Amino acid sequence: MKSIIRDASLAPQGLAKINWVKEHMPVLNILNTELSVSKPLAGINLVITMHLEAKTAYLALVLKNAGASVAVTGSNPLSTQDDVAAALAEQGVNVFAWYNSTQEEYDDFLHKALDCRPQIIVDDGGDLVALLHGERQEQATEILGGSEETTTGVLRLRALAGSGRMRFPMIAVNDAYCKYLFDNRYGTGQSTWDGIMRTTNLTVAGKTVVVAGYGWCGKGVAMRAKGLGANVIVTEIDPIKAAEAAFDGFGVMPMAEAARKGDFFVTLTGCADVIRREHFAVMKSGAMLANAGHFDVEINKLHLAEMAISKRSVRKNIEEYALADGRKLYLLAEGRLVNLAAGDGHPTEIMDLSFAMQTLAILHILRNHQDMKPEVYTLPAELDQQVAALKIRAMGIAIDELSDEQKRYLQGE
Repeated sequence: MKSIIRDASLAPQGLAKINWVKEHMPVLNILNTELSVSKPLAGINLVITMHLEAKTAYLALVLKNAGASVAVTGSNPLSTQDDVAAALAEQGVNVFAWYNSTQEEYDDFLHKALDCRPQIIVDDGGDLVALLHGERQEQATEILGGSEETTTGVLRLRALAGSGRMRFPMIAVNDAYCKYLFDNRYGTGQSTWDGIMRTTNLTVAGKTVVVAGYGWCGKGVAMRAKGLGANVIVTEIDPIKAAEAAFDGFGVMPMAEAARKGDFFVTLTGCADVIRREHFAVMKSGAMLANAGHFDVEINKLHLAEMAISKRSVRKNIEEYALADGRKLYLLAEGRLVNLAAGDGHPTEIMDLSFAMQTLAILHILRNHQDMKPEVYTLPAELDQQVAALKIRAMGIAIDELSDEQKRYLQGE
């Protein structure tokens, strides 16, 4: 099937991006070297739906080098980079994506990818799984299994499994220890502020930042905001996470109260309507609204549009909503993932870990799918450990090992 991309002439520019990240992904490089020889994925059709930028492209090439026939589409209309899509298509991967696709185009690209008849899928947000349990459920019998990259997708998977409707096994890579500890905390923490600062060109120091949600992503964003000199407020629904945020030194309060204080708002909950009409009504003029959750539902854009007397683009990825009382509120990146829609996503070294885990998850499915039930699985701990061991080796770090006597002691002998 022929790729559908915006501009094939952009391929050299995209290839330069892919080659740059490759230089900084040592764990994936080790796996690439091994798998290029053994070709364990020979004869396998594989579909990846992820944010289509350089790091994802390199993952796709590693899987292609492992023998798979790979198709890739984007998981967010604003995170696809057209030059990277062109480069990937030139390298023999089927690509169905372009930047700023309409909802109709986005949906069509997902269908085109599934037309490649995959046996294994890599999802980010759960859209592929949703299609395979909805419009294309007849195709579910062809799926050996798959893996899910993000919190929102895992929530959708668990809801599906809880209702007894899961048709094939899925590994929640997002729930692997290395994934949420490094990707969600350090990756989201840095990349979210990269996107906000690049887009606004404003200082964070001295400002009040409201972080909605204190999961691992929220922890990372709050930590980085504090490091940038901000006064940080956390909003939560979970009393344990709220207590943790307070012990970490942050203010904790309901959004109704925080809405009056914030200069920057960042949502990271995986839920809808976290910031809505009653919150917009009391915000300071000039407040910046950003979302780092997977879907653009955390900030209620309909409420904001209904309250505004005018709306205009004032800077790339910034929309100004003027309210009747003279206040102006600013929505970044259309309320989509600000770190990808207005930035380059997580740092390369972080995605080296995450995509190495994705690769090992795919190989685990290939080898074990006959014994796996249609459930949600966590990445086996030994694979988590393997990735971490490769990472510290690449970083030149050595660690201690238990002696036989210590092992016996820990086992109570």
